[in-house]
Amino acid sequence: MTDTILNYLTNSSAITYIVLALLSIYLIITIWIFLYRYFSIVALIRNEEKSLESLTSREATFSPLSALNKCANSTNSKELLYACEINIIKEASSGISWLAIISSTSPFIGLFGTVVGILESFAKFSTHSKVAFSVIAPAISEALVATAAGIFVAIFAYTFHQILVRKVYELNTYIKAQSQILIAKG
Repeated sequence: MTDTILNYLTNSSAITYIVLALLSIYLIITIWIFLYRYFSIVALIRNEEKSLESLTSREATFSPLSALNKCANSTNSKELLYACEINIIKEASSGISWLAIISSTSPFIGLFGTVVGILESFAKFSTHSKVAFSVIAPAISEALVATAAGIFVAIFAYTFHQILVRKVYELNTYIKAQSQILIAKG
């Protein structure tokens, strides 16, 4: 396996190195955004869930840990609560659009690397009068590694994007429920 990877890298062109480096950076950014946003959103959800439970219990108090409470400053104004909801969701969803961008562009970057690799392979074989499929096939399969890498990155970016969008939706649900209770209590 290691020999195959080293052989691939020694036979690759500068474009292949650039494509694989860019896709590696994309993968690192994807994982970083996911981990950072996931844990911060989960913490927000936990706080808002506890706050909603305390609002609906016999205590009927607003949790001091709630982001909605911090923003609204214990005011039950419909307009202020709505503005706070928007601000909290905007902050919670920041960075998530990068995952969508990465998931949509990484396959094209990989495809670009593949096309360049295939063009270089054909250019190499253009000086030969006869070229068998057994000679062309390995060169094309090496070029397809870039597409595979692009699809690999896109799968993670898209999956992480969907997970975070769902978490933001859960957070939004808790915040809206609290807001509605506070407006109803006046």
